[in-house]
Amino acid sequence: MLIFEKEGVYLHTNAKRSNQDTTIPGFIRVVERAGVPALEWSPLEDEGRSAPAVLYTKKVSNQGGEEDTHFDPGYEPDWAVISTVKKDREHVPVRDSGWSFSLPLSELYSLRRARFSLGRNFLVLTSRGGHPLPPLHFHRGGTRELFRALQRYIILDQSPVDGRLFLAYPCDSGALSQSFDKLQLLDEGGSDLRFIHDPYATTFGGFSKVTNFFRAALRPPDSQVYSRTAQDPSLPPQSDEEPGFELITCLGPRPDVTRGQPLDKWEEFLDPEGRVKNPEKVKELVFKGGVTPPLRKEVWKFLLGFYPWNSTAKEREDILRVKTDEYFRMKVQWKSVSEEQEMRNSLLRGYRSLIERDVSRTDRHNTFFSGNDNPGLTLLHDVLMTYCMYNFDLGYVQGMSDLLSPILFVTQNEVESFWCLTGFMELLHQNFEESQEAMKHQLIQLSILLKALDPELCDFLDSQDSGSLCFCFRWLLIWFKREFSFEDILILWEVLWTRLPCDNFHLLIACSILQSQRGELIGSDHDFNTILKHINELTMKLDLQSVLRGAEAIYQQLIQCKELPIKVQQVLGLYIPSSSEEDSPDSQTSETQRLLAQSQAEAASCSSASGPTYP
Repeated sequence: MLIFEKEGVYLHTNAKRSNQDTTIPGFIRVVERAGVPALEWSPLEDEGRSAPAVLYTKKVSNQGGEEDTHFDPGYEPDWAVISTVKKDREHVPVRDSGWSFSLPLSELYSLRRARFSLGRNFLVLTSRGGHPLPPLHFHRGGTRELFRALQRYIILDQSPVDGRLFLAYPCDSGALSQSFDKLQLLDEGGSDLRFIHDPYATTFGGFSKVTNFFRAALRPPDSQVYSRTAQDPSLPPQSDEEPGFELITCLGPRPDVTRGQPLDKWEEFLDPEGRVKNPEKVKELVFKGGVTPPLRKEVWKFLLGFYPWNSTAKEREDILRVKTDEYFRMKVQWKSVSEEQEMRNSLLRGYRSLIERDVSRTDRHNTFFSGNDNPGLTLLHDVLMTYCMYNFDLGYVQGMSDLLSPILFVTQNEVESFWCLTGFMELLHQNFEESQEAMKHQLIQLSILLKALDPELCDFLDSQDSGSLCFCFRWLLIWFKREFSFEDILILWEVLWTRLPCDNFHLLIACSILQSQRGELIGSDHDFNTILKHINELTMKLDLQSVLRGAEAIYQQLIQCKELPIKVQQVLGLYIPSSSEEDSPDSQTSETQRLLAQSQAEAASCSSASGPTYP
């Protein structure tokens, strides 16, 4: 008898004998066969259909030796306490040909909701024999419905140590008789324990379940709450809280924030020799109101580290001369490559092809880049090709043309736009690295902030398989370039370049946008696909000033909390990591000082060229 069925559930094979991970589309079902409930998965091709597998490239291990033939999920199962299981109790899930499997629910030990790569949520099932099954990716959602179907036959109890782990217990046991069994501290034959997390936290976490369980046993059945989500309190909490994450209970009201006027006077900030007298004040004014268009060409060169804040007018002339020579030396390198040479240089040929394709479709609505044979398009192409010579390891990655076009529009100078781009890329180059570790880290940081600010919204997104916040990927990759109008982006970026009030202010902007949409999301019929569609449709519909006010208000609200969790402090820069200066917008100043030393004898006057560092 079929109890539950969901199509579009991909099985992640993690095949070890090739350099690719393969996901196979299929069905997940809860069925009863001869009165025995079971969880089954079968590929689409077994249903008489044909569907291609989806391949994901992975690195091949450098370690030698014979490989295990069992499926390896790529991590050690991290439930709180794992007991030794006797061989005579070991149960291996039934598999027929291929990757299909059938697991009786009585043999289901745990379900763990995990993220193995960016934007993909997986459900990992483990049998009572300790065998993890291949992770399942619910491409079209449906995990809540699966949990609901499973709860007809088993109890799913959330681990107090890991909010993503649920232990499975039969429904037909008495509450008190289960209390110690649910702890799973020892197996039936001994006391061989293996602790995965901190042994002290694990032990006390386990014993705390005794108290919690007795409290639940004495509570009337209708008062049991498995989730903070009001939509369906019968389901276990779909929490993505990492172990040790604290919910903030001390948040006060969010303050009202006002924006200021743009910076419209520049000369009054310069001393007689042309040094900026008070760069901190300049940054504060830019953060509160931006810069008037006539001043952008000059101010941006300071914000992006092309000029040190304390450089004199004469020193800036020398910097420009040296930087101009350096730029054209790099440009000549790729301009002098013949067609025959390029035919034997697949990397350069690939960069050129990508750049030509992206340039032809970057901001063509802007008059500076519109039309055919536009000089602006030629400059865009040449600067990006020269950047490949400047940073050949990174080269060109799609999206970098979006970063350059506003800079080129403002400076309207090939050399200045190039060096401003290098300053911008010092902030964002990790976003474009192939490993995408920086993007994953930022999405985790965004999740930490959103959990602290709005756990209800996080619960909703997680219930719809959107807890990874992968729909924010484009926002963070190119700093909202596609979400706001071209003029708004000029304001937004100069605000972000001040690095005020913290280096991760762009994450607070993302929180401000998400919270502005909570009314559209919570209580709606949105699923994973419609949430993604809704977020994408926000393009050009957001009010920048409102978003900026919201982001600054969020920052003020958080820093006023006296018990702010350390993880949130780290994201906001209040915990001051040792490498905090690595993301400074003035990262080019050491190179600039070298150039100044070559052109002038008074290098000492530039020894403090770095601008102030803000927490």
